[in-house]
Amino acid sequence: MKRSATANWQGTGKEGKGKLSTDSGVLKDTQYSFNTRFEDGIGTNPEELIAAAHAGCFTMKLSFNLTGAGFTPGNIDTKAAVTFENGAIPNIHLTVKATVPGIDKAKFDELVLDAKQNCPISKLLNTDITYEAELV
Repeated sequence: MKRSATANWQGTGKEGKGKLSTDSGVLKDTQYSFNTRFEDGIGTNPEELIAAAHAGCFTMKLSFNLTGAGFTPGNIDTKAAVTFENGAIPNIHLTVKATVPGIDKAKFDELVLDAKQNCPISKLLNTDITYEAELV
């Protein structure tokens, strides 16, 4: 399986503008620019897309882990906060809140840690990944 996306940029780094598209069509000529990356412009940016990919991947991996351990998750909400500073991403912090009937906190924490370590996006990223997990 291969997934792909394209980027087009026109102009200088600060004054230029770009468009991002995905094969699925979820992103189609989605605007990104200096303002969307470093200020509050309308559009997206690479760090936001990394956060979305990581939150989605981690959440799905946690769901698989819970199901594999015999639990049926009712709901899992994950926020991935990507820190971008000095031209690098030094860390990503995951905050997960889940409703999982019948699970104890120790087992939940074990499965969360495994998801953090083993979701494909976590494995891809070369950064410090921290997390906090709460059963609700």
